Amino acid sequence: MTANRFRIGVAVSLWFLTLAAAWAAGANEPIDWQRAQELRRREQRGESLNEPDRAYLDRAKQQRRKEAMGAQAAPARETTGLIPVTEMGTRFYKEQTGGLYGQGQNVPPGSLLQAAREQTALICPRDAQGNPSATGRIVLISLGMSNTTQEFSVFKKKADADPNKSPQVVIVDGAQGGMAAHQWAYPEVVTKQNRPSPWDVMTRRLQAAGVSAGEVQVVWLKQAQMGPAQLGAFPAHARSLRDDVAIILRELRRRFPHLRLAYLSSRIYAGYATGALNPEPYAYESAFSVRWLIESQLANDPNLNYDPAKGEVKAPLLLWGPYLWGDGIKPRQSDGLVWTRADLGPDGTHPSDAGREKVANLLLTFFKTDENAKRWFLKPRR
Repeated sequence: MTANRFRIGVAVSLWFLTLAAAWAAGANEPIDWQRAQELRRREQRGESLNEPDRAYLDRAKQQRRKEAMGAQAAPARETTGLIPVTEMGTRFYKEQTGGLYGQGQNVPPGSLLQAAREQTALICPRDAQGNPSATGRIVLISLGMSNTTQEFSVFKKKADADPNKSPQVVIVDGAQGGMAAHQWAYPEVVTKQNRPSPWDVMTRRLQAAGVSAGEVQVVWLKQAQMGPAQLGAFPAHARSLRDDVAIILRELRRRFPHLRLAYLSSRIYAGYATGALNPEPYAYESAFSVRWLIESQLANDPNLNYDPAKGEVKAPLLLWGPYLWGDGIKPRQSDGLVWTRADLGPDGTHPSDAGREKVANLLLTFFKTDENAKRWFLKPRR
């Protein structure tokens, strides 16, 4: 009996040692961030995780928290040495080509330009039911987070006061503080915290403006992720942003059946950021999220289809809006844009009044001068 107990004890001890060794080996293995991201999405959807998956996700979160702390401690910088995507030409950034539309090109390729003309031709004043009407409206909305609403609200004041804007264009700010890409893509994350869904808030704002879903035809979308360091180094965090914005675009088209165009912008300069909310290089790298979305649509991704001739319409046509990033105090070649410390608020992430003014001016100039946007934004010429 004693010998049997001894053998059992040895076997149990060996089992625990083997288990501990396996755990230690697993703890030292590099994190598979795609797996971690999928586990995170399952957790946020309220799905239950088994013990190994829970432990894996917790380990990934712990590592990302350490990285985020490192990002938070990064000193403020007047320049980063990064090259605006619009000025990269044939150079590469982490295996990505330059140009808003890739391959060094800052203008839409011919097929996209033709599609933009066709979709723009469908934009017209509509009544509350979405029917064309000479007395109807063209509603332009924004969607995004705190920076977006801060900037777009100044743009709205400027545009509404501009004598050249069409009086049938109604501008409604749908962007909201604290509502980054993931909160819009998964509003249940918000409602579980006893906060209203950002989609519900947008609906109430449209109602307060006296317009309907049938009149919404254009959106300016500028998004980011909170704490992108937790999502992994490039391209992981940029892919996460891309995927969440794709979900948002599909929901936009579902809610607004006459939504034709989505103008997308990436972040402003974040080299002065004092925290981990969205510092550099994450702000800079968000431009590639935008470009990948446009490229996917051009490659006939059915989940981003805008053309009824190719199947069910799932999204509006995607185009670049104004590109807002510049390398701090180093003037941008195309227009001399700089971002000084005075253009950002105390946290170095949100724009100050001066920074909001800059973005508002860039937006207004874009809508008044872009070949397609000005056709519906400005008063008809007599």
